[in-house]
Amino acid sequence: MKVNNRQYYVYILSSKKNGTLYMGVTNNLERRLIEHKQKLASVFTSKYDVNRLMYFEIIADINEAIKREKQLKNWNKQWKIELIEKENPNWKDLSINWN
Repeated sequence: MKVNNRQYYVYILSSKKNGTLYMGVTNNLERRLIEHKQKLASVFTSKYDVNRLMYFEIIADINEAIKREKQLKNWNKQWKIELIEKENPNWKDLSINWN
């Protein structure tokens, strides 16, 4: 039996409170957020200044992480806002103190 010690992150970024939202998946959330903040990660996030981490989930299996990302992308915006506000009611950038 193969053991996978990796962690994958499904995350939601925002440009501002109730602003443009972006969903992604990565195996290194800190590195990926740095790329978003430096406008290196995505044309979409660079164009709309979407780089504030509002929500994330840790998932052990990459296939499950991709499945969850697709699920979130198919949600309407209000459901995404409600998910964020359940865990992060003040829309604080969860990556603000990362170096």
